[in-house]
Amino acid sequence: MISLHLRSERAPRVLGVFSFRYDTHLVPALIANIEPFVDGWISYDDRAASGLFSNEVERRTALLHAAREAGAAWALAVDPDERFESALSELMPGLLDNDHVQSHSFMLREMYSPNHYRVDGVWGAKRQARLLSLREGVVTPAGHLHLSWTSFIPKGPINHTQTNLYHLKMITAERRKARAALYNHLDPDRTMQRIGYDYLADDAGAELHEVPPERAYHPPHDEDGGLWMASPDAE
Repeated sequence: MISLHLRSERAPRVLGVFSFRYDTHLVPALIANIEPFVDGWISYDDRAASGLFSNEVERRTALLHAAREAGAAWALAVDPDERFESALSELMPGLLDNDHVQSHSFMLREMYSPNHYRVDGVWGAKRQARLLSLREGVVTPAGHLHLSWTSFIPKGPINHTQTNLYHLKMITAERRKARAALYNHLDPDRTMQRIGYDYLADDAGAELHEVPPERAYHPPHDEDGGLWMASPDAE
């Protein structure tokens, strides 16, 4: 089920879009995080889905179509276990005024504690485009797993910002192992990600950086130790 929440009666310019299922309890903090950046949000309640992992293409396509139909020119795509750094609120007007790009990317920081993220090797180079222009419409890509959000809009220039997007799911070793196991189960032949998934649970040589005060996110994360995802053993 899709729900739309607008912060005012004015036509929205940018809407947050997200779905939730195993991580429903994280949604209030997610909304508190994105509220300063957006004119409202559209959510996809996936709790009635069957199987370990529902159709990602179907969910994302529905969210982006709904945002466009609501009048938004941009969509800010996010998951309940992610937080943008608070400084994005100051940068957002300039990003939205940039009509020469199709999307804006952010540096993806895999958190190993509420205030530390991993930077060695591939971990320090992760980046994802999450602020998407809807002016050219929405497309339905091939595939079903690990598709970039830019796969759902026509191809075009990407602006690479220096703003951080913090991913909280990797904080605990239990979740890192569970995430690797889940994706190995869903994509055993690595057809959707050549690097595979074992690296997600490999902590060898981990180098961590602390989030600087000026790059902080809000609200602060209160770790509950939960799994926040399905387990292949449950199928």
